[in-house]
Order: sequence, then C-alpha cells, then structure tokens
Amino acid sequence: MTQAALTHQDSVVVAASPEAVYDLVSDVTRTGEWSPVCASCWWDDETQAGQDGAWFTGRNELPERTWETRSQVVVAERGREFAWLVGQGYVRWAFVLSPEGGGTRLTETWEFLPAGQAVFVERYGDRAEAEIEDRTRHAHAGIPRTLTAIKRIAEDG
Repeated sequence: MTQAALTHQDSVVVAASPEAVYDLVSDVTRTGEWSPVCASCWWDDETQAGQDGAWFTGRNELPERTWETRSQVVVAERGREFAWLVGQGYVRWAFVLSPEGGGTRLTETWEFLPAGQAVFVERYGDRAEAEIEDRTRHAHAGIPRTLTAIKRIAEDG
C-alpha cells in the first residue's frame, strides 16, 4: 500500500460574509447540524474554544458503528480558514473561505494523511486498504452534503 496523501475538496458560494460563515463553521458545537457523520462535538476546554491549538471531541455515527475522535485546531483565521487535525495528525479537515460576489466561497477540504494511513495498516492489517477506501467514500459523499447544509443554515439565519 502506498503512503500517498488522499485528498478531496468541494466548494459552494454562500450569501453571507466570510466572517459570518467563519463564525458558523468554527463553532464545532454546531457540527451535528450539518455533518452527515459527526453527530456532535464539544470543546475539551471551553476557555480555549475556537482558538488555534484548542482540542475538541467529536462523536461520529454511522448505521454500522459509532466512535469518538479528538481533534486539534491548527488554523483559526477568522474569515479565512478554520482547520483541524484528527488524532495525532491522521486526517486534516478545513474550511477555507474567500470573498466572492458579495458572499463567500466556502471550500471544505479533507486529507487522509500518511500517519493516518499507517495507523490503519497497523489496526486493520489486510483490511486496511478497504477501510481507507470506505473512509474516502464517506468524505467524498459527505462534503457536498455538509456544504449544502451550511449554506442553508447561513442563508436562512
């Protein structure tokens, strides 16, 4: 199995300012409102909420399994980017924002990093490739659903 990074991204234009969209997507406690997999999130230390370096926990739910992950905010630039690493650098998720036509182009990015792939090889052995493909399918399917939901929430207030 190769250790190449697996990436995916998609975008949507939201009729709201980059700052307003950032304030929405950087509030991880609202993630369950738009994510098809992550049912809820909470800050591990409320005093650090939303800051670079802050940790949060997410509860993910699929019909076949439920699990929790810890993530750390690695970019917190209001109106520009909110990004986090899952675990010890296993997966990088981000929302990148840029002004567009009086609104905001919101891009969600996903990257399954080599460290995460290595953990899957260790954990799943011969099933690692299939497990990674499964996670990749969920990211590809989930990102457009997430963006559509965020757009609706941001525009409907």
